[in-house]
Amino acid sequence: MEYDFNWLVSLGIDINAGEKYTGGQDRYVSALQRFYKAYEGNCEKIEKFLDAGDYDSYKIIVHSLKSNALMIGAVSLGKSFEMLEKAAAGKDVYTIEDNNGIVLENYKKLIVGLTPIGEMKRVMAADEITADEAQRTADELLEALDEFDDELSTKLVKKLSGYPFRLTQREKLNEAASMIEDFMYEEAADLIKEIYDTIE
Repeated sequence: MEYDFNWLVSLGIDINAGEKYTGGQDRYVSALQRFYKAYEGNCEKIEKFLDAGDYDSYKIIVHSLKSNALMIGAVSLGKSFEMLEKAAAGKDVYTIEDNNGIVLENYKKLIVGLTPIGEMKRVMAADEITADEAQRTADELLEALDEFDDELSTKLVKKLSGYPFRLTQREKLNEAASMIEDFMYEEAADLIKEIYDTIE
């Protein structure tokens, strides 16, 4: 199916970057829909972590938002979340207090602009797999790696790549695939365990 994404430009979205990151139109729409759907939960987490003064957890959530914003081509917003991430890493409370509200307001504006995407019927790419299927595949992959089965492991990594991971996790999955080719099964398993918890 062909989509008209031109209206996204007015929201400050780099469509070409988004399609390049996600790997095609269906995957791009799927990423946009997930970005839209996660908004309220992300805002609740940010508020909770700031109220508790938990800047380590705050850093993790804004890092995730940075990656997700860049993945859909919302470059400016991604850079804003990166600024908050660096502030959290340095425990720079003043920068966070001065900028968190502004960044979240821009985040909200983008989400409101993406309402037509959020209200569309759920889109999945032909090779995209659900979270449940991804978890089952990851479990099977860990078993295959434990048994040094390179053929099955390679097949399962390819299947697992159908899950719409964020950029950081996708890079780790690609790294795990390379390790399997080099018979580094234990190292590959460690990476799969790292990304397992991001399947949701």
